[in-house]
Amino acid sequence: MSGGAGAPERPEERQRFPSPGKSFPISALRQNGLLQALVRGAEQAVGAEISEELQRAQEEWEAVEEIQSGLGGTSAGAAPPISFNEALQYFQTADLAECRKVRATARRRGLAALVRFLFGPPRLQPQLQGERELALAMAQCGLDDNERVHMRILQTIYKKLTGSRLGCPRYGTHWEELGFQGTDPGTDLRGTGMLGLMQILYFVTDSRTLPLAREIFQLSQHETQNFPFCIMSVNITRIVLQALREERLSRECNRRQQVIAVLNDLYAAAFLRLYRVWKRQRKTVADSGFLLKELELSTKKKPKQLLKSLEAYVNRNPAADDLRQPSPPSGGDSRAGEEIPFTGVCDLRLESEGETRPS
Repeated sequence: MSGGAGAPERPEERQRFPSPGKSFPISALRQNGLLQALVRGAEQAVGAEISEELQRAQEEWEAVEEIQSGLGGTSAGAAPPISFNEALQYFQTADLAECRKVRATARRRGLAALVRFLFGPPRLQPQLQGERELALAMAQCGLDDNERVHMRILQTIYKKLTGSRLGCPRYGTHWEELGFQGTDPGTDLRGTGMLGLMQILYFVTDSRTLPLAREIFQLSQHETQNFPFCIMSVNITRIVLQALREERLSRECNRRQQVIAVLNDLYAAAFLRLYRVWKRQRKTVADSGFLLKELELSTKKKPKQLLKSLEAYVNRNPAADDLRQPSPPSGGDSRAGEEIPFTGVCDLRLESEGETRPS
């Protein structure tokens, strides 16, 4: 390009390289292979001026692939998948001081405290207190766009549920397709924080529960039995979290010498229970409020029973699943026409034990 004034300019040079001062189109890099040529040492084939232009273009491209915000429709596909254990290790070493300012257990006074002392479940053993505090801290930790691990968790969930090999923008209607309320999943995590996403991550990456997660997600897309998968998941996390706060899981945690693993298994077991009822009885979103409250009662009163049902489910032959033959809907259900919306704020509360349930 620095030849004499009379040297003719080749047409291919005019087509492939921009004139000085103009930005190099990023989209063209992968189309004409210039980025690959740069990696192989393109400076041997072009002059210093062009090499500098390509270097700037490569840096721009790498910056684009690192963008996690999704502005302008940018995909975060460069974020590698993350396993549950890797994500957990991150939280174990992260500074969660601000997220630990929460009472570890539900406070009881008067007669309730006496009854708890005399007849309640055993207290969590001292060596497990730190793990419980970690779980509660994650529940207070919000989704942060600047934390790469948070974004990798989000992207892994998206890829596992959709089967896509590519990432997706940080914001967009594609999250609604997964069952979030809007274009930003972070707004649906109030009350469960990153624990809500961590439990979905566990559900879709553990080889024992992934088939179940896919079955539930498929049902959530049903023409008439559809429901918001991720909002349902967050509500189940809220239920499990409350059971932990009320020390309903201490016996099982003490037996297994684990806390977070028990939380994850109970989450999956509760989701399995909801799935079976939803599919067999052909429930719809109108039934969701009642079913979640019933599930909350079962989770707090019979966690061991739920865990046994999950163990039986993952140990059996999936091909023999009787869920593939749903029973006819139960007749005379007065709740069928009742509109119970999903709020996504996870503020459903269990009625008092003396309240009469609809028949």
